[in-house]
This record gives sequence, structure tokens and C-alpha cells, in this order.
Amino acid sequence: MTSTSEALSGPKALGAFLRAHRERITPEMIGLPSSPRRRTSGLRREELAQISGISATWYTWIEQGREVSISPHTLARVADPQQTPQQDGVNQLILHSVQAVTVPCYLLDITWNMLAWNAQAEALFAGWLGEEAQPNLLHFMFFHPLAKTLVDDWPDRARRVVAEFRAETSHHQSSETMRAFVRQMTHHSEDFNHWWQQHDVMARAGGERRFRHAEQGQMRYQQLTLHPAESSALKLVMLMPLP
Repeated sequence: MTSTSEALSGPKALGAFLRAHRERITPEMIGLPSSPRRRTSGLRREELAQISGISATWYTWIEQGREVSISPHTLARVADPQQTPQQDGVNQLILHSVQAVTVPCYLLDITWNMLAWNAQAEALFAGWLGEEAQPNLLHFMFFHPLAKTLVDDWPDRARRVVAEFRAETSHHQSSETMRAFVRQMTHHSEDFNHWWQQHDVMARAGGERRFRHAEQGQMRYQQLTLHPAESSALKLVMLMPLP
């Protein structure tokens, strides 16, 4: 016969903890609609899996105590689905690292605010970057007149940007910060709203980026995107020049 202590050790203990934790979280606590027909006051497995950015099957296996791997970052999202990425107090070393790069480089947070950028990036986005107190890459793409002349084939690139943004932020869309940002974008930009409603996702953080610069002419880059290990909600973007 298996003792209680043995049954609730390792993966089974984690599963029991997550189930008890899930049952204490109400839909209202994380901004989900509630219904009087709900049979439980807590979250369903599918709901917690969705807002944590993992599959319902995988989450079910974890709660059942199966031997599956789960990273500390994923576990933190599951244990605290209300958490939002830290936008203040970013490690100064990460911010300063942008200046050490010799190609256009910038650091984005979860809603694509530019937290830092180097001189090469400012030269590429001359006329926008460096002129706003809090530049935002999505605001630039959909609200700034320079975007449609600087970004080559703007309609296709803008469509892809929305799909990439949806894929990248899928597990943060229940946070009030993200919902407010998306409401602002969909309300003020018909183009963003149109592509957002398509529900396309494109997990593609690299690829070729082409620009038509007013002074330097046609410019081609290969995008390299890195996520700092201690701040995975941030992303460091480098544009490597192509011939």
C-alpha cells in the first residue's frame, strides 16, 4: 500500500498543489467572464492552461502528477496567472547591453514599448525614434506616417507584425495591461483591428527586414531576436545588415 507521504511527493505533490490553487482562483480575479451556470467557483483546467500559454492536455498531465517537464518560467505563469511582465526596474545590464551592439538594436517589452535603443537604430528610424518620450513599435507601424514609406511592402509587413504580436503575447492577453493596449490599438487603427480580428498567429521572430531609407536608400537586414533569461517577457532585437 502506498503511504500518503509517498503519494504526494514529487510530481504528485505539484499536481495536488496546482489543483488546489486553480480551484481558489475565480474567473473575475483574472478578468474572465463568469456565469451562474458554472459548476465550480474556480478555474477550469482549460482556462488556466490557456492563460498560462500551455496546452490543456499538458496542464492536465501536470495536475495528474505525471512525469512531464515544466520550466520554472512556465510554472510561475501557472501558479500566478495574474502576473504581468515587469515593465519597470529592468536590469540595467540588459538596458546597457543595447549600446554595446554595433548594428541597429533595441529592447522591447511585452506591449512593444522600446525601453532602449542604440544610435544605429535611431539612425534607421530617423524622424521617429528619439523624438518621442515613450516610443512604441506598434504605434509606429500603424500611426506614424513615416512607417508606410520606410517599411518596404508595408501592408504585408504590418499584417505579419499583428500575427507575430498575437502569437508572442497569447499567454498575457488576459492581463488588464494587455487588454487595455489591444483596445487602444483596435479602436484607433482600422488596419490593426482588421488583422487582429483574423486571429492569425505567426511565431516568427526572425527573417528578412527591408527598409527604404530617405538618405541611405534600400536597406536589408536579417533580424535576430533574443530573450534575456531573467526577463523572458522582454526581447532584444538586432538587425544584421545583408548585402
